[in-house]
Amino acid sequence: MLATLRAALASVHGVETMAATVSDFYVVDELQGTDRGMLIAVPPEHWQPFRPIALAALAVRLKQLAAQVDLKRFLKQPRKSKSKTPPRVRDPKHPHVSTAKLLSLG
Repeated sequence: MLATLRAALASVHGVETMAATVSDFYVVDELQGTDRGMLIAVPPEHWQPFRPIALAALAVRLKQLAAQVDLKRFLKQPRKSKSKTPPRVRDPKHPHVSTAKLLSLG
């Protein structure tokens, strides 16, 4: 289902746009929520007219629907750069003593 949706969106919005900006996580989250809601709200008999649809007609319909999708709702979140860890402060009054050294003394 995800591959079909991505292909329909890519055919309308461009492969580069899909790869660079669209997040699979947000698309799948939307699909899962919408699917659950439609299974509850729309009885199975209302889906029967879609069963005999020809593959070419289905492809045309998917492209029409893909053209209406606002890709801004599914943007990838850019990764933030890692913050540098502050340098360790060494206190000569309280030097570090390893646990292994303490155990070997005892």
